[in-house]
Amino acid sequence: MTTTPAAAAPEASNERVLHLSELVGRPITDSKGESIGRLADVIVRLRGAEHPLVIGLVAGVGSREVFVPLEQVSGFDGQVLKLTSARLDLRRFERREGEVLLRSDMLGHRLIDVPSAHLIKAADLELRRTDSEWVLAGVDTRRRPRGLARLLVPTQVSWRQFEDWANFEPLIGHAGSAVHRRPFGRIRRFKAAQIADLLEEASKAEETEILGEVHADPELEADVFEELDEDLATRLLGARTDAEIAEVLSRMRADDAADAISELPQRRRQTVIDLLPVGQRTKVLTLMGFNPTSAGGLMGMDFLAVPADVQVVAAIAAVSGSQSLQPEALTSVHALDEHGRLHGVAKLVTLLQADPAARLSDVCDDDPVRIGADTDVVDVAVLMSDYNLITIPVVDDNRTMIGLITVDDVLEVTLPDDWRRREAAEPPDSRRGKKP
Repeated sequence: MTTTPAAAAPEASNERVLHLSELVGRPITDSKGESIGRLADVIVRLRGAEHPLVIGLVAGVGSREVFVPLEQVSGFDGQVLKLTSARLDLRRFERREGEVLLRSDMLGHRLIDVPSAHLIKAADLELRRTDSEWVLAGVDTRRRPRGLARLLVPTQVSWRQFEDWANFEPLIGHAGSAVHRRPFGRIRRFKAAQIADLLEEASKAEETEILGEVHADPELEADVFEELDEDLATRLLGARTDAEIAEVLSRMRADDAADAISELPQRRRQTVIDLLPVGQRTKVLTLMGFNPTSAGGLMGMDFLAVPADVQVVAAIAAVSGSQSLQPEALTSVHALDEHGRLHGVAKLVTLLQADPAARLSDVCDDDPVRIGADTDVVDVAVLMSDYNLITIPVVDDNRTMIGLITVDDVLEVTLPDDWRRREAAEPPDSRRGKKP
């Protein structure tokens, strides 16, 4: 991060810097010095990973806004912007796809700070000229002090704090620009929980754009809805058609899908359930039959179980091949006897350290901690804490395994109600390379 002085000044003979807040409103004259209007906006063209290129200006001419190509301006960094030609196209300005208006779309609006995965407001924008082109080079993320606070700031200290544009992802709200940016968008590289956090602090317009990016990856979209606050997930799902809701829920874990359906209005639940794929529908209906504060209401129905008499190497291969299961559910392998009952549980690390030719029944715990579907969630948490468990199997009266609870399921129901609204702790290197 670099701090620039309040007044723009050349940094090198071939490099100049301007700040948008000081540029907007400057007079525009024709080649003879006659007043035409004032600068209303600056237009850039998005170029993927490169800095956006300044291609022109929007000039306010009376009550009309018109386009002025950058090459028609003799001096972009003067106090008065003088045109090189007396001719000016007075047709009303209409933006094209991939074009962004810096004042209208970004100045004072929020962007995604990619390194921290948070929303920040652009207090100012930095334009930089290198060689023969002007580019959008930086974003000022520090709010300018006002009133008494401004008077207390030493005159030699700048309130500006510009960071490289490459650290940000814009939320423009313009469909043509959004489509143009999608192949280069970095939102889909975030973890699902980070995207959920962004949505929880976003405005409705920002929600729409973020979800538009995420929707291109259906698996990620389902993961995001699993991480969302219940109320927000219900509102966002409720705005969709029944078929669209079912499409998202079909990719979610069955327990999360069951919870989401339970939050829908009664009149919509059955229709959404009927639209689910048969396998997912069966799991959801089973889970909805349990008390939500019991182990049955908390458990997932996807787990890895293999015959107890297989070799360790085969059990490890089963883990490797279970790519559709939640990774947390693959920390243990469940051994079943010849009647399909739970014989034992083997931790994955135990299997990796065992003789590959050994039988699973010889290396697993044949008296594992297990619970019934009606076990209270607090009791589940106590058991998992006492026995240092990452997962715990749920069985019926015949010891037939019916589900699995993972530690993240327990944490979600035992943490304080406002845990989603708390600021997550950042690692010490999260702002590496930036000055405080």
